[in-house]
This record gives sequence, structure tokens and C-alpha cells, in this order.
Amino acid sequence: MFADNRFGYLSTLRYGLGYAVTPVYWLADVPSRVSLLIDDVFVSRADLLQENQGLREELLIARRELQLLESLASENKRLLELNIATGGVSGDALPAEIINISSEPFSRRVLINKGANEEVFIGQPLLDANGLMGQVVEVLPFNSWVLLITDPNHVTPVEVNRNGERALARGIRNNSNELQLEFVTQTQDLKAGDYLVSSGMGQVYPKNYPVAEIVSVYRDPGLDFASVRARPLAQMAKTRHAMLVFPNSTEKISQIRENQIDK
Repeated sequence: MFADNRFGYLSTLRYGLGYAVTPVYWLADVPSRVSLLIDDVFVSRADLLQENQGLREELLIARRELQLLESLASENKRLLELNIATGGVSGDALPAEIINISSEPFSRRVLINKGANEEVFIGQPLLDANGLMGQVVEVLPFNSWVLLITDPNHVTPVEVNRNGERALARGIRNNSNELQLEFVTQTQDLKAGDYLVSSGMGQVYPKNYPVAEIVSVYRDPGLDFASVRARPLAQMAKTRHAMLVFPNSTEKISQIRENQIDK
């Protein structure tokens, strides 16, 4: 009985001591718990950073693919427009691609990927899907230089599509987006919104190629000529795909022969 009482007392004492030392055990275990928590936080943060980087890379790839698809869709649209425009041109048309532009500050010329091997000749017109761009001024074996109608040294004989009024359209030195119509008298019937086509005069270009739209007409009674500005229909700064136009077969052969004789 004494032993039972003694052991009972000890059991109660141990139970009480268990309560007493529990906070001590808990406090002693805090550093290891905190360490595990910090490790979990850092591991989770590292995983999140890695996942975030992976998502960024996937988003970047997706954006690049989207840009490529948009570019291809835009290029296909331009090629389709060019193909449709080709059907409205008299004579044969040869697709060409603009591959370079002149580095000279006031010279507006472009290099195309067609040359003597494709029977390209000097004076040959270059058009995009919207209108006249210029004419070939230098032929190389596999490339050619084209002088744009916006070059200040280039003059395009034009006429108003509405009434046949004639004028000369010249490029402007400090403005690559417009043409200036020269020697337009105060009485000539021209107005903003009129469309200009090649007149065929001077044999610079065949007749009726779309050239430009008149954007402003200013008449000063004190001057001999009116000030007329026009915006080219061709997309000079955007077009990459264009077409070289050959005359009818007999005219084409004659033109090639003339160029060969001149050489």
C-alpha cells in the first residue's frame, strides 16, 4: 500500500512536471520550427520565381509567334492586292521586291531584286497595288535601281482623271510624302480630291497609271501659277512588294532593242 501511495504520488508529480516543462520544450523547438518555416518560404519563393520566369519566356515566345502570324497575314493581303492590281494593267507584269533604299539624303531611289536577267530595262515603270511608284534608272545583272516619283529630280506628266487637265508632278526636296504640280495656271480646273493619272505625254510613262490625289489647291491672283499639292497613291514608305510592267510584246521587244543599241 505504501508503494502504491508512493508511486501514485510520483505519477502525479511527473504529470505536473510535464505541464511545467511543456513550454520549455516548445520554446526549445522554436528555432528548428522557424528554420523549417524559413526553408519552406525560400523554397516556395524560388519555385515561384522559376515558374514566373518560365511563364515570361512562354509569353515572349507567344508574342513573337503572334507578330510573325500578323506579319504573314499582312504580307499575304498585300500580295493579294498586288495580284488583283496586276490584272488591271495592260501588258505583262513581273513581281519585284524592294530590298534596299538609297542612302543619299535627297535621292529617293529603291533597289529591287530584278535585273537584266529578267529583261528589266531603263525607263520601265514600277507600281504597287495602289499606284505608280517610279521608273527604272539603272539595270544591274540581278538588281535594278528605281527612281521614285517623289524624288525632286523626277517629273511625271499627269492629267486630272475627271476632266483631262494636264500638269507636271515633281517630287519635293523637303517632303517625301507629297508631289508639287508645276505650271498650273490660275484658270485650270483642279480641286482637292481630284485623282491624277499618267498622261502618257513625253513617253515617260504609259497612259492612265494611277499617280496621286490632289490634297490642296491655293490660288493667289498676284501669281502666274497656282500652288497645288498631291499625295501619291502608292505606299512609298510601306510597300515591299511591287510589280514591273512590260509593254505589249512588240513594244517590249522594241524597247529592249533600243536599250541594247544605246549601250
